[in-house]
Amino acid sequence: MAYWLVKSEPGAWSWDQHVAAGIAEWDGVRNHQAANNMKAMQIGDEAFFYHSGKEREIVGVLEVVKTYYADPTDASGRFGMVDFKAIKPLARPVTLADVKTDGRLGHLALVRHSRLSVMPIDADAWRILCEKGGIET
Repeated sequence: MAYWLVKSEPGAWSWDQHVAAGIAEWDGVRNHQAANNMKAMQIGDEAFFYHSGKEREIVGVLEVVKTYYADPTDASGRFGMVDFKAIKPLARPVTLADVKTDGRLGHLALVRHSRLSVMPIDADAWRILCEKGGIET
């Protein structure tokens, strides 16, 4: 299993909206590196749901339930999407500030490539972030 982090502006698509939907597509990604990360996702992989914008915090955990397929919102036909199922919220949101001040997490794309909307998370960082968020791994 691999781990990921996906970002969304809460005004565009929030954790609460995803929870209400249960399973929903992750569409609208137009960055090639983020799209390549989505292409690498497999069914059963897990991802943190990160609220970008003003909130800047990890708020929940998703599971990949459908792998990469064409995104009908992309007129160029070059980009795709995956489907995620909402699994659980974090007991305590993990802020970007908390991530940046933890030396064990300085290597993450969340810190180094802050504009990237879909990124891998290594197993050690996943464990640390789950612990910070008050959830079991």
